[in-house]
Amino acid sequence: MKRDFNILRLDKISRHFFDTGKEFPALSELSVDIKRGEFVTFLGPSGCGKTTLLYCLAGVIPHIYGGDLRGEVALDGRGIAEMKLPEIATKLGVLFQDPDTQLFSGAVEDDVVFGPENICRSWEYMDERLKTVLQTVGMGEKRMENPKSLSGGEAQLAALAATLALDPEILLFDEAISQLDKHGTDAVQACVLKLKSEGKGIIMVEHDEGLLKIADRILRLEAGALRGDTI
Repeated sequence: MKRDFNILRLDKISRHFFDTGKEFPALSELSVDIKRGEFVTFLGPSGCGKTTLLYCLAGVIPHIYGGDLRGEVALDGRGIAEMKLPEIATKLGVLFQDPDTQLFSGAVEDDVVFGPENICRSWEYMDERLKTVLQTVGMGEKRMENPKSLSGGEAQLAALAATLALDPEILLFDEAISQLDKHGTDAVQACVLKLKSEGKGIIMVEHDEGLLKIADRILRLEAGALRGDTI
């Protein structure tokens, strides 16, 4: 069966929150198609709905955070709401702003194999993925290091390795380079470009336009809706 050209599709996604008795849109009738292997960035200031959007794309909403969600997010032709989180994780990985949220073991290699081990993948699979992803992010020599001893850039690369362990087709970055120095930013960006050249889809949510020169497409998000033309 021929696969859809679009890997992710958002169809009129809306989500609201309430504050002091009033209703406000976190996302409002947001629709967009993302192609396989495309590098897309959603750009906007704090409070514009970027994190809510990322949670919808990753299935965190509605699987972990329920509430008022309208419309549909489809991953590879299937509604994310109908998929289980472990299944989503094999197709889509998330790298957060703070690597400490993803690095909690005493050694980098333990964090990398945590995902595959948690869904009962074989030792052979875990060993192969460990070697592959550490080589991909250039952290092979750091596999036995305690993540707390790493620099900010190294820690984010280790977290990226853990995200890649299940070989997802799409990677979501939640302002993952916004707190890094130039050296760390350059290292992560180089790795992102390498992953894109290998066919991975990349989606970033960011507030700093200066970090986004490597994206294929930049979409502005304001008050939960897409505004203006694609950059």
